[in-house]
Amino acid sequence: MSPRRDARELLEPDRIVMFDGAMGTMLYSRGVFINQCYDELNVRAPDLVRDLHRAYVKAGAEVLETNSFGANRVKLAPHGLEGQVHELNCRAARLAREAAGDHVLVAGAVGPLGIRIEPFGPTSRDEARAMFREQLEALREGGADLFILETFADLDEIEQAIRAAREVDAAAPLIAQMTIGQDGLTPFGASPEDVARALDGWGADVVGLNCSVGPQAILEAIERMSAVTTRKLSAQPNAGMPRDVGGRTMYMASPEYVANYGRHLIQAGAKVLGGCCGTTPDHIKALVEGIRPLVPRQQWRASVRYQLPHTDDATSVRTEERRAEGETPVPFAERSRWAAKIARKEFVSSVEIVPPRGVDATRMLDGVRALRARGVDAVNVPDGPRAQSRMGALMTSLLIEQQVGIETVTHYCCRDRNLLGMLSDLLGAAAMGLRNMLIITGDPPKMGPYPDATAVFDIDSIGLTNLVSRLNRGLDPGGHAIGTPTKFAIGVGVNPAAIDPAYELRRFEWKVDAGAEFAITQPVFDVEQLHRFLASIEHVRIPVIAGIWPLVSARNAEFLANEVPGVVVPDAVIKRMRRASEQSKEHALAEGIALAREMLDQVRQTVQGVQVSAPFGKVELALEVFDSPGR
Repeated sequence: MSPRRDARELLEPDRIVMFDGAMGTMLYSRGVFINQCYDELNVRAPDLVRDLHRAYVKAGAEVLETNSFGANRVKLAPHGLEGQVHELNCRAARLAREAAGDHVLVAGAVGPLGIRIEPFGPTSRDEARAMFREQLEALREGGADLFILETFADLDEIEQAIRAAREVDAAAPLIAQMTIGQDGLTPFGASPEDVARALDGWGADVVGLNCSVGPQAILEAIERMSAVTTRKLSAQPNAGMPRDVGGRTMYMASPEYVANYGRHLIQAGAKVLGGCCGTTPDHIKALVEGIRPLVPRQQWRASVRYQLPHTDDATSVRTEERRAEGETPVPFAERSRWAAKIARKEFVSSVEIVPPRGVDATRMLDGVRALRARGVDAVNVPDGPRAQSRMGALMTSLLIEQQVGIETVTHYCCRDRNLLGMLSDLLGAAAMGLRNMLIITGDPPKMGPYPDATAVFDIDSIGLTNLVSRLNRGLDPGGHAIGTPTKFAIGVGVNPAAIDPAYELRRFEWKVDAGAEFAITQPVFDVEQLHRFLASIEHVRIPVIAGIWPLVSARNAEFLANEVPGVVVPDAVIKRMRRASEQSKEHALAEGIALAREMLDQVRQTVQGVQVSAPFGKVELALEVFDSPGR
């Protein structure tokens, strides 16, 4: 029986290594539809997976990747398989091992989690690393010779995967690959040079690119990466860009085309080749044949193991440059009149007015003029509250500031836009002079009149706070300079009456850590509850603006209590409104205004200001609240 190949041979600097091609493409071609969990096939259809591995061995692949790209607990959860992480990964490695024999190596394949991690998501780096470690341990136990991390879009996430791999087995060869778009950048804006320097600095043995684009874009990026790293480079492109053919996604690059670019990739510096989406055993066979003239004859003779040098000081400096903190933000007090007043610890006042449903903003603007005449500091403009379809908050805010001259506090939510869309909006808002942002996650579409509308939620309010904070330091999400920094005063929402106070407190701590500079609460109807919350945040206290909602009827109070998420209306308040409503609508309205005035007077000494809602767009009701004797 011959000995198994030593995986460390792959790291010899001049050795050219051929990986296999796509697993998902081949499974789909065998009738496994994309709504199924491909990782589960390791236990449900092991013969199918094993046969595909064998097809790649026959084509000439020297390394097989396990069928485990999405076998982490986050991606398995929608299929109800999160409890089978160990079983599915261990089985994936064993199936590949059975097909590989002694002369082909097995790479434990790990893809991204499919969720945002900090600073743009609620999952911490430690939590992400633990999930990667869970998967990698099972792959190693199943017989993987090395690890390959692939199709990552976020450098922060792949850093945790690299750390997890080193914790599981520091000696196992580690390949780390990011994905780029046609513009040559990762989805977060990192360049090929950034990718190479970062992965090099974090200690991956081989660094490279895979997926998303075809051979040409990968080639151009590899040429740029080779100039900034001494690490071995890998390239696993798609078989061209996907095209829709009769309702099916097809990859049109022929095996001959891919093989031709394989030669160019080697000449550009790549030594580890393979295929991603759309590639088949035919593509790998063509690659093997195409690069044969470039492969040293005695490539697989035993040789001294090659140990890559430790990261040098220059690399460390380059990596730190990518993670630089950017410029010093403009002082908070200089960003807007609203921010200046908060910075002076003066009591601020604002009124929330919902944008119009159509294009005629005349009524809304008339109401805003009344607010300015009364000396209200700012107008709060919600962003599609309760998933209603209204004029956009950014455009509404511009109308108000340009036509009335009062500042706005623009609510901006994560529901309707992906990360790139939000970045574009925020840069445009900054250029147009909007300064005060209240960052919220947003209500899900099912709450509104269009329940079939989709929600994006690419990141949540914590991630968006991080994004805006970086823009204020002159950095985009990838850590690249944008030129002149933005000057946003960063506000966040908070709910003193949350059902889970501990969770709300944790999220508030994360928001402050992400860069929040003031907070506006959900409508407060219980002052003691507010005071308890304020005491709980003393260690991370930022200026807090209390939300106040003038009730107009008992039915209005019951609606808020039962149908508006995050709002708690005490029974005592509902009873007061019921008694008043029994007399007349006028009595109910007067009682609602009285309750709001009482709340304003009670919170005045403990918060930085108030946001009074204008129920049903009636500005006059909000202004009556400010007629409190204590004002």
